Amino acid sequence: MLQGSSILGHERPLVIRVSFPACVVATVCLPLLGLITCVFISSIFHYEDSTSTHCQVPNYLPSISASISLSPECYIWRFCIGLHSAPRILVAFTYFKFYKTRFSSRCPESSLCCFNLAFSICENLGLLLLTYVSSSETYFVHKEGFVLFIVSSLIHMLITCRLWKTIKKYSLSPEDAKSHYWKVRFLLLNVSFCAFAVFFYWKHNMYCESGSYTLFALFEYLVVFSNMAFHLTAVWDFKSREVMVISSSEDKDF
Repeated sequence: MLQGSSILGHERPLVIRVSFPACVVATVCLPLLGLITCVFISSIFHYEDSTSTHCQVPNYLPSISASISLSPECYIWRFCIGLHSAPRILVAFTYFKFYKTRFSSRCPESSLCCFNLAFSICENLGLLLLTYVSSSETYFVHKEGFVLFIVSSLIHMLITCRLWKTIKKYSLSPEDAKSHYWKVRFLLLNVSFCAFAVFFYWKHNMYCESGSYTLFALFEYLVVFSNMAFHLTAVWDFKSREVMVISSSEDKDF
């Protein structure tokens, strides 16, 4: 929503107000739609290139790395991730301020707030790294970015669930209880999907079985979707908050 007017020649500040839940939904939808679009284009127009592996066995789904390394898929993915990165950092610092206010007098939780912010930023940096350095360009750097993203996201989710366990214990709000409930479930799903993805990736490289890489790609999608769902719980955590951008005009003397 935009607000602004002029009274007696004096211009009031222009205010852009967006509800925090809408900002969160838009932030999550950018990589979601970007991923779906990239996988769809790869499956329709670049099927052979996106599903081929060193084993030369039949596969039926492109992996995320393969989908975002082809053209024009890589540009779509980079656009979506680049656009969503700044709001992700905003959400991370909003959570940090929220936790510091809640746990200012509690030593373990107060320290966990700092670690939570650090791993949230590392998760975003890992995502940027694996996005802008594709597997077809520099595989080692892309792989390290992927590992940084996965490890940081798991630790971040684990710390978040620990903090919300304490919040739920002392809160009477049903929204806080619901947020903790779904955060824990999405964390468990994410860990399970990661384990299955690692297993099928190992099985594919060890035995070159037909379909193993397809199952790896499927669980890789589910890892990302469960991660997005976890971040979407911020809608309940900040349902009454707003994001405001204020532009004020000041008289300047030269």
